[in-house]
Amino acid sequence: MTEYYDSLETRNPDQREKELIRQLADQVAHAKSNTAAYARLLEDIDPETIDSPQEVARLPVTRKSELLELQKQSPPFGGYTAISGSDLTHIFASPGPIYEPGSLRRDFWRLARTLHAAGFRGGDLIHNCFSYHLTPAGAMLDSGANALGCSVIPGGVGQTELQVQTMGDLHPDGYVGTPSFLKIILEKAEELNVDISSLGKALVGGEALPPPLRDGFSRRGIQAFQFYATADLGVIAYESEAREGLIVDEGIYLEIVRPGTGDPVADGEVGEVVVTNLNPDYPLIRFATGDLSAIMAGQSPCGRTNRRIKGWMGRADQTAKVRGMFIHPSQISLIIKRHPEVERARLVVDWVDNADSMTLRCEVTSPPEALGEALADSIRDICKVRGEVELLPPESLPNDGKVIDDIRKYD
Repeated sequence: MTEYYDSLETRNPDQREKELIRQLADQVAHAKSNTAAYARLLEDIDPETIDSPQEVARLPVTRKSELLELQKQSPPFGGYTAISGSDLTHIFASPGPIYEPGSLRRDFWRLARTLHAAGFRGGDLIHNCFSYHLTPAGAMLDSGANALGCSVIPGGVGQTELQVQTMGDLHPDGYVGTPSFLKIILEKAEELNVDISSLGKALVGGEALPPPLRDGFSRRGIQAFQFYATADLGVIAYESEAREGLIVDEGIYLEIVRPGTGDPVADGEVGEVVVTNLNPDYPLIRFATGDLSAIMAGQSPCGRTNRRIKGWMGRADQTAKVRGMFIHPSQISLIIKRHPEVERARLVVDWVDNADSMTLRCEVTSPPEALGEALADSIRDICKVRGEVELLPPESLPNDGKVIDDIRKYD
């Protein structure tokens, strides 16, 4: 029988949704009262009215690109943190640069649950090969490991021979870091004839874990598990022994929305991952990650009852420049909202006869007369450039989350 981190993992799904929405409403009230940014953004929002997924979907989305600009105007965090002074223990710098806070809050990024699902237990010694340089990755794993009762070797990145020597001397129980670096370490240990067979488990992230690489670890006696996290939000989802998708973390409220909008898509449809973080120190609300994923049907065979996502499926930023004008996914959403007959749409941008060409492909069940002409007018009105329209039957477009598909090739 699976050993769970706590009872939250096996909650009744309806109970979980009610409790998470109540926590989200409380987070909105907290953010309004304790952060400058949300005091402004949520000024007209009454937290007590947030009692359903539909009400959550009415809240404004915060995008990473907006956060970058706001941090420049109001450093270091753009007014989004609820802590300052001695409560603020760290300022991390991720590429962008985007600055993220850290505090003494136990398991700030919620990695303990993820490590537990990967087989780590209190008393284990973990070799942490995530970076400790500016970005929070190393600290994220340290925080979760310490909360779980594990000791940590702060290996960081690089210095492969020293990493191998340290593992040979200290015999860690497991590894955390990128899968590619674990492969390098294993190969170097073999080359140097250093025994690091104490490694029996690994939690890997930051890049893909293809089946051949996972199988290679398994042949060496290492059971590897994946997780999906961001520097801003901490853990979003993690893998269990069932190895069927990634289970959404209990400390967030997750939505999948149509890229460029805040509109949730149906389960199974690919869209952008939007997360509300329930950490009161950094209360990001409906934070758009820019990553694509989809909700999987059913529950995990491991017994955890939270929803699952398919993992990272690409990036949602699909902005294209057509005839000198930038076209954004949000503009395609505005066109669809003008024409409720359109169920799904995709703008295809191509290079035809040495010129930009764009066609809006729309799924429509029963198109009324002149719909194509009306859509063409809306394209010109909203995008400021002309485009063709192609009407298609339902389920004609690929389910890959793309709103703008730039297929231009210049020979």
